[in-house]
Amino acid sequence: MHDGSNGTWDNGLISSKATDSRDYTNLRVLIANQDERRLDGLADVVERLGHAVVVRQRNVASVAESTRTERPDVALVGLGDNGEHALGLIDEIVSESACPVILVLDGPAPVFVRQAARSGIFAYITADEGEDGDGELAGTLDIVLRRFAEFHNLEGAFSRRRVIEIAKGILMERHRVDDREAFELLRTRSRSSNRRVVDIAQAVVDGFLLLPAAVPPATVTPEATPDES
Repeated sequence: MHDGSNGTWDNGLISSKATDSRDYTNLRVLIANQDERRLDGLADVVERLGHAVVVRQRNVASVAESTRTERPDVALVGLGDNGEHALGLIDEIVSESACPVILVLDGPAPVFVRQAARSGIFAYITADEGEDGDGELAGTLDIVLRRFAEFHNLEGAFSRRRVIEIAKGILMERHRVDDREAFELLRTRSRSSNRRVVDIAQAVVDGFLLLPAAVPPATVTPEATPDES
């Protein structure tokens, strides 16, 4: 989805890179921009919004490597170029980064945005120069980062529910119980161990994956008795 000159896309990149249950309201942000002044401005805005800038760098080409070593929640990347080289760089960054990427543009570039969207960027923002440039940037960035946080928290909820459902299925098969009884097994273990139900469920799933496939009981064929004659 996109909103005006700023946009967000839901894509496979996100679901494959974030399934944990962290609170994303205070984000760890990587900022990369070839323009030192823009880099400082973005860092200032991000910090004023209550997030932490864990990496700030001018070498945009090394963004992917930095995401793997520093593990930020999201990367804000500005290229200052809307050409073919920039598209190739965006494609490389998105495909190799360990976190979602939000593209920062210096001005409207609808054709470039459509092409960059195919690479799987999570969102883009336009940081136009103007009398209230920082104010508009702060508002726009706040909206995009809030959407990002909501997306991850929602995805985390779905992920937790899926793990519990898988664990219930395993317990139903192994213990020959119904859905309600399987959940009660998880809940009972959760209470006795003082751990969350989802953590117990994950342990069940992980343990199940390590076990060999269940072998059905062998059918016993009665021995034939010799004919009495």
